[in-house]
Amino acid sequence: MVWTVYLSGEIHTDWRDRIRDGAGALDLPIRFTTPVTDHDASDAAGDALGPESTGFWRDHKSAKVNALRTQTQIRAADLVVVRFGDQYKQWNAAFDAGFCAALAKPYITLHAEELIHPLKEVDGAAMAWTQTPEQVVDVLRYVTTK
Repeated sequence: MVWTVYLSGEIHTDWRDRIRDGAGALDLPIRFTTPVTDHDASDAAGDALGPESTGFWRDHKSAKVNALRTQTQIRAADLVVVRFGDQYKQWNAAFDAGFCAALAKPYITLHAEELIHPLKEVDGAAMAWTQTPEQVVDVLRYVTTK
């Protein structure tokens, strides 16, 4: 079986590359999918639907267009990794984790120890909490090869 793993969450660090590289080095049977990680492109996802007079409506349209990709890929995934960084609040990542929980889709959280309290409900529904991309790779190795 080739697993599909969706990598959700913050886009400002190299955590996705570290997971893909680690899984690749172990030749794990995994296909990774992601949201659009180009911040400007994500913000402009709804621009093809016409101009808006306020940022709210531009963001609203773009969020819906981005959700077409995100919800489809989460539904198709066997497992989701949700990364919460410490530089920005990732409300979208929390939403993705909630979407996974509602679908009974297994997910792993990835975040620093300092975020345990604010993410207690999110972590409570997760199958695992990890602090490094390397720990994620270890979990992926176990679940895909044992």
